Amino acid sequence: MRLYSLSVLYKGDPKVHLLKAAYDVSTFNFFQRSSVQEFMTFTSQLIAERSALGSRASVKEQEYLCHVYVRSDGLAGVVIADNEYPQRVCFTLLDKVLDEFSRQVSKMDWPSGSPATISYSALDGYLSKYQV
Repeated sequence: MRLYSLSVLYKGDPKVHLLKAAYDVSTFNFFQRSSVQEFMTFTSQLIAERSALGSRASVKEQEYLCHVYVRSDGLAGVVIADNEYPQRVCFTLLDKVLDEFSRQVSKMDWPSGSPATISYSALDGYLSKYQV
């Protein structure tokens, strides 16, 4: 059971953009890592874009299970895990991360934020802590 990606996004008009993300691509071949990470970023944005405000969903994409939670304020979180990882744990993690993120990062920074401008460093810690 593995977690591969944990992303925080903002679902605003007209599209979704990434605020912060953490990846664990250590199980992949060195030469595949950047393309796997790009795939996970793209998939996270696509799933958040297609999810309604205030909704939770789990979507199967290739051999991964993508869990998305979009809050009613537009803040969204996506976890990409393997098929065996418990769904309930993923949504608990997303709740915790989005609550903490919204307390630490001003809501005014969400619409214009990017991974380079948002200072929130807890994602890597959560990704390694929740590995089984």
